[in-house]
Amino acid sequence: MDYTEEQVKKEATRLYEKLQKVNYSKDDCNALAPLTLEINKLKKEKNAVILAHSYQTADIIYGVADFIGDSLELSKQASTTKAEIIVFGGVKFMAETAKILSPKKTVLLPSNEAGCSLSESITAKDVKRLKEKYPKVPVICYVNTTAEVKAECDACCTSANGLKVVESFDSDKIIFLPDKLMAQNIQNLTKKKIISWNGLCVVHKEFNAKQIKEVKERFPGTKILVHTECSPSVVELADFAGGTTGMINYAKMDNSKSFMMVTECGLTDRMKVELIQKDFVGSCELCPYMKKNTLELILQVLKKPEQKQIIELDEKVIEKAGKSIDYMMKIK
Repeated sequence: MDYTEEQVKKEATRLYEKLQKVNYSKDDCNALAPLTLEINKLKKEKNAVILAHSYQTADIIYGVADFIGDSLELSKQASTTKAEIIVFGGVKFMAETAKILSPKKTVLLPSNEAGCSLSESITAKDVKRLKEKYPKVPVICYVNTTAEVKAECDACCTSANGLKVVESFDSDKIIFLPDKLMAQNIQNLTKKKIISWNGLCVVHKEFNAKQIKEVKERFPGTKILVHTECSPSVVELADFAGGTTGMINYAKMDNSKSFMMVTECGLTDRMKVELIQKDFVGSCELCPYMKKNTLELILQVLKKPEQKQIIELDEKVIEKAGKSIDYMMKIK
């Protein structure tokens, strides 16, 4: 990484403009600058696009990402580019979804340790057993599932459209997996009987109603924005409940001054950078899986990916999983 002092200084200034808002120092940005310069140079040479979920660290989001957002939207955006390589700053099921939507592109996941408690809570064999137990009952899987699980489901859904997907089926019973708490939240909004699995998000299961009430008392007028992977007792206290994109849009459009983002800390950091005129209060939870990716790993995977960092899926799995995603995308 042979860059001039002037190049490093300019890049560090660019980084500091954003990262100072989430407590990065000038020295931190000076140290990061050669890395981000090299990554941004290499991705152009390799015709690669870098995706960063909102839960990634700020140095990845504002240092090297071409697109920032939620998992499905990122995969859709990458599929429309001319890039031959997708580097996914997220977790494995997200990279698999990118591969499903872009089967001819090379999809790379920087850390092979970037898993997900929800996607790891259920297997394709589990889904097959559920289908045997409840024949002819439609199966909907949350996007936080492996490609193999998606391939066994009738439809996929996101945290934003779960209810719409449920209501789209002409059946009084629905199997909804793997998120137990999201299933409970949907059950509270539909007359259909929801048959759920027992998966939990390691981040969102930690939030409780007491925390939310304490924030409301301490910061009167604060709007509470809750991810629907949280428990119903938390969701019922929300001014808005949905996915990360919906939470961001609400914070941007609402005239309130103070917000609590009841989700992973990365989203709160992103809002502190992008909405400096607003206050973000209360506590958040770190996702141990999301933080496995680093700038160093992104550089390494661009230079010379190891086999374990390359996402490979069976063609039949891609085809069947793609159908479950297509079903969801057709729902308005």
